[in-house]
Amino acid sequence: MKSNKFLNIIIAAIAIIGGILFIRIFMEDAEAIETDVELGNSVVSPLIYYSQYLFYAAVVITIGLSMWSLLRNPENLKKTLLGLGVLAVLLAVAYFMADSNVVYNAAGSIEPGGEEGSAINHWVGTGIWYSVILGIIAGGFFIWDLIKGLIKS
Repeated sequence: MKSNKFLNIIIAAIAIIGGILFIRIFMEDAEAIETDVELGNSVVSPLIYYSQYLFYAAVVITIGLSMWSLLRNPENLKKTLLGLGVLAVLLAVAYFMADSNVVYNAAGSIEPGGEEGSAINHWVGTGIWYSVILGIIAGGFFIWDLIKGLIKS
């Protein structure tokens, strides 16, 4: 019960600080914020930095707690590593399926980074193929689950 109270106090403090920073923006004239760079930086930047640090904290805490949970439960660690291995194999398959042909825009000129043999071009193709492969697998599992549900009914 004590940790719940502590967590509620932290959440309230985060909300109050965010609220104060947000209210500071509304206390200033919107046009003045847009035209006066110093005023905009002094009012808007603290809220942006605060949000950014909250985001970083949330990511670090989430990853840390996930790792802690995995280390405490070796069975889940094995399943997670197996899943990551399968995803790595699928990424390798997608990488070898991708090409690095030249990419033209609507005007017929070559896009920056879209030159033939470009690494950017190849990784974009890899991402597309990876999405397609995972979409096909997800669709297959969806159909399989649908058929299983129809048979059970």
